[in-house]
Amino acid sequence: MKQPVGVILAGGLASRMGGGDKALLPLGGQTLLTHVIDRLSPQVAAVALNANGDAARFEDYDLPVVPDSIADYPGPLAGVLAGLDWAAEQGADTVVSVAADTPFFPCDLVPRLLLASEGQAHPLVLAATKGDAQTRSKSRSGLIRHPTFGLWPVALRDDLRAALQGGLKKVVLWTEQHGGREALFPATPFDPFFNVNTPEDLAQAEALI
Repeated sequence: MKQPVGVILAGGLASRMGGGDKALLPLGGQTLLTHVIDRLSPQVAAVALNANGDAARFEDYDLPVVPDSIADYPGPLAGVLAGLDWAAEQGADTVVSVAADTPFFPCDLVPRLLLASEGQAHPLVLAATKGDAQTRSKSRSGLIRHPTFGLWPVALRDDLRAALQGGLKKVVLWTEQHGGREALFPATPFDPFFNVNTPEDLAQAEALI
C-alpha cells in the first residue's frame, strides 16, 4: 500500500466558540492548526486542509485548501469526501483524516490505522478509545469511535458521494456498511482525541500544553 495522504478537517461552523475558525485559535504560542500540522505531516505523504469560504485566510500554511463539494455543511463526511477527491488527483489510494481542533492526537495514528486495516480490500478504519462504564453501555463493544480520525479508501469515494447526496450524515452508518474496523488507542493519562469546542476546552488545552 502507498503511504496515505492526510486531510485536516476544518470545515465546521465552530458555533460553540462564537463562529469563525477554531483552527486559527492560539494555543501554546501557536495556532491549533499548527499543532495539528506538526503531528500529521511526518505520518503522511502530503497534507491538505478541508475548509470552506475564503481560502486566503490559510495562505500562511502553504497547504492546498479543498472545500466541501456537498452544500449546507452536511458534517465531517463531506470533508472526508473532499479529501478523497483531492487524494485521487494526487494518485493516492488512501486518506487519513484528522480534526483541526484536536491538537494532541497520537503521533502513531497513521501506522496504527494501517495496521488495523491489514487484509481489507478497501482500507477503512476509525480511531477508537475505551469508554467508561456509562459510555460502554451506549457504544458497540464498549468503544468510543472518533469518526473524524480515520483511514479512508479513495476507491469508495463515489459511494460516499452518493450516500451524502442521499442525506447520510452519521459517519459510522457508512463505515459499518463497508466493513469498517476500529484501531484502539489508550485514553490515559488523558484522551488524545480531546477536542476544543468551547472556551473552557481551550483553557484545558493550555493546561495540557
